[in-house]
Amino acid sequence: MVTDRPIAVAGAGAIGCFVGGMLAVADRRVALLVRPRVRTEIERFGLRLTDFDGSEKKLDAGRVALSEDPAIFHSAGIVLVTVKSADTSDVADQIAQHAPRDAVIVSLQNGVGNVGVLQERLGGRRVLAGMVPFNVVAKGEGRFHRSTSGDITVGEDADNTAAALSVPGLTMRASRDIAGVQWGKLIINLNNALSALSDMPLAAQLANRDWRKLFADQMAEGLATLKAAGIAPASATPIPPNWMPTLLRLPDMIFNVILGRTMKIDPEARSSMWQDLKQGRKTEIDYLQGAVIALAENNKVDVPLMRRIAALVKDAETAGKGPPGLSPQQIRGVA
Repeated sequence: MVTDRPIAVAGAGAIGCFVGGMLAVADRRVALLVRPRVRTEIERFGLRLTDFDGSEKKLDAGRVALSEDPAIFHSAGIVLVTVKSADTSDVADQIAQHAPRDAVIVSLQNGVGNVGVLQERLGGRRVLAGMVPFNVVAKGEGRFHRSTSGDITVGEDADNTAAALSVPGLTMRASRDIAGVQWGKLIINLNNALSALSDMPLAAQLANRDWRKLFADQMAEGLATLKAAGIAPASATPIPPNWMPTLLRLPDMIFNVILGRTMKIDPEARSSMWQDLKQGRKTEIDYLQGAVIALAENNKVDVPLMRRIAALVKDAETAGKGPPGLSPQQIRGVA
């Protein structure tokens, strides 16, 4: 399935180009569905994949197939979906029209609702959920930089698709509880909005106790909501989700020791939501905070901090001036 047919990436932005590029480095046949700007950039500069550990890999443009036409899916054995959540329906229709019916569809997207959308639009096809724990930043001139650590998780299936996709430098692991993994990642991803509103690198933000307390309070609202809904989040990090609010509130010295042992973060790492505000794009706030707020409403849980954070992100989207550079006190509404 993998060695004989191409792996197509549907919506190759930062994550898609990095994942597809790493697969191509390992001599997999890779086809990227890209926007015109990305195609022009890769054709001119090739693909340059850099990592938080200092490693670097380069690919000539000819090592991957590039197209703006979804007909590029025509012979794919696997289609990796990496578009923003709002674009899932559209890309599902493109896959339905152009990809073979036996192609395996793997969602490597934020949020918890994309697999349901794909399954509805691709009735009868095999769709697997996945979770990408790391950030990738598009640096320009064909460079895509992985700025945090972690292995991709994919739902377990009979063909062991996760193992088939795993290559050196890009490990993919199978999980029997991929829904729990996705909810666990979503709880961690609640910090994306704080990163976007602060206009600070992730490492600097996590080094500041006031920011960590804000993240902890928002996470506590999310965990209370999941508990009320009977959802058990699986850890997206070596630390169990229910421990995270307590750990985030610890003094700087203790927290930094724990973080250093469990996760690697590039000093310049930024969230995808920060990148969206920076480039004037619509964020995924409705699919992150919005998903928890909807669940909270259904289970009569109060999440006032999360509602305020979601509103501030939407305000920043409307203003179109990029990340607003707010303080923790401003976000809480006490400054």
